[in-house]
Amino acid sequence: MMTEEQAKSLLLKQENVYTRDPQLREPAFAYCEGYKAFLNAAKTEREAVEWAVREAEANGFVPYDPAVSCKPGARVYRVNRGKSVMLAVIGTDAPEAGFSIVVSHIDSPRLDLKQRPLYETAGISYFKTHYYGGIKKYQWTTIPLAIHGVIVKKGGERITVSIGENENEPVLYISDLPKHLSAEQAKKPMGDGINGENLNLVAASLTAEEEQAGLSLQQKLLALLNERYGIDEADLLSAELEIVPAGKARDAGLDGSLIAAYGHDDRSCVYAGLQAILHTDTPEHTAGLLLLDKEEVGNQGATGMKSHLLENLTARLLRLLNEDEPLAREEALEHSQMLSADVVLAMDPNYSHCFALGNTAHLGHGPAIVKYAGHFGKKDANDANAEFLALLRDVFDEAGIRWQTGEYGIMDLGGGGTMAPLPAQYGMETADCGIPLLSMHAPYELASKADVYEASRAYAAFLASDKDIEQYQ
Repeated sequence: MMTEEQAKSLLLKQENVYTRDPQLREPAFAYCEGYKAFLNAAKTEREAVEWAVREAEANGFVPYDPAVSCKPGARVYRVNRGKSVMLAVIGTDAPEAGFSIVVSHIDSPRLDLKQRPLYETAGISYFKTHYYGGIKKYQWTTIPLAIHGVIVKKGGERITVSIGENENEPVLYISDLPKHLSAEQAKKPMGDGINGENLNLVAASLTAEEEQAGLSLQQKLLALLNERYGIDEADLLSAELEIVPAGKARDAGLDGSLIAAYGHDDRSCVYAGLQAILHTDTPEHTAGLLLLDKEEVGNQGATGMKSHLLENLTARLLRLLNEDEPLAREEALEHSQMLSADVVLAMDPNYSHCFALGNTAHLGHGPAIVKYAGHFGKKDANDANAEFLALLRDVFDEAGIRWQTGEYGIMDLGGGGTMAPLPAQYGMETADCGIPLLSMHAPYELASKADVYEASRAYAAFLASDKDIEQYQ
């Protein structure tokens, strides 16, 4: 007859990271100081790529050069259009054995300026916007906003724009109806309370000085932009200008154990993956990190996962390794293993009825493996193979990683997609593994320092692992 203690030992224990190992608190908090600095500096895709390149070069990575062969231990990177980047550490195994890859996306939900954004009315000048990704529109009103991006003038001159982050700079603002006049608005469903075409940014107002000079509001605003950046209205036609929450990432909770910030989705996993590969020594399987764009709008475009970027990058790596066999690329992809490093939903006790009891990730319990992200009946889900999940269990447990599992809420309510199904099309083993968040897709999301830190350790363990899926088949 089994004893009570023996029976208890059969149960799965998922504990708070610090409960299991109180000594992790100090390194986790220290790690997150660098993470907050990254969030503050990298509010757009281009800014994230620039940060990643600076860090890569400081840690021995060199630009990809097709004319240069690579030996084990070589560290290379390649930038794609300034909005996605690949990093690789060449391993000792033959390329046909496959790569170990972590992939994250560097875009976040936001507002974008329309190509012709300027208009004025009632003594106020506005910027028209178009929302990017899945946002709750009402959350973007009445908060301080900043503008980041680039303007490319005719002839190719590239101008970097950033307004609203420094304390001495003005911010942008989207108004909302006051309570006194919102009786009709309050009767609408929350999703209809703010119309997308009303997400207009207050950009300037007319003063006596401009009025006496006979300037219109649009002229005034363009004069300000011209003075700072040397542009005219036509230059906005070839611009990428993103509207993001102004201000820095902040410690949250009186104990400082959480971080409130814009862009945790998915720059928390971006930073964790970057730190992991920067500190990866010569592995057996070539280790790769892909930081990609456009996930929030379906992975489209030349910088998203639906492009042939993964195939092309694999081909380039094989070229560096002098591998010219016709089937080398297909074999390398098929034998590769990938973590889709994307954030997951954390249990929110205020809305517990929306979450799957016992199957939802919790803040502070480490990164969560999600077997099947997707919608309703596992639609658009990768549904990771049991063999690969067993491999990940061994990798994480042997490295002492505190991890958990998670889902995207109760089955009939909705769900969420990731990049995982796309690389799986090549036959590689793929699973979602990311950091739990509260208020995902809000202007300010909430993450646990413990989870951010443990995710980086988990990705590092995966990239350094010599385990092959064949051992589990």
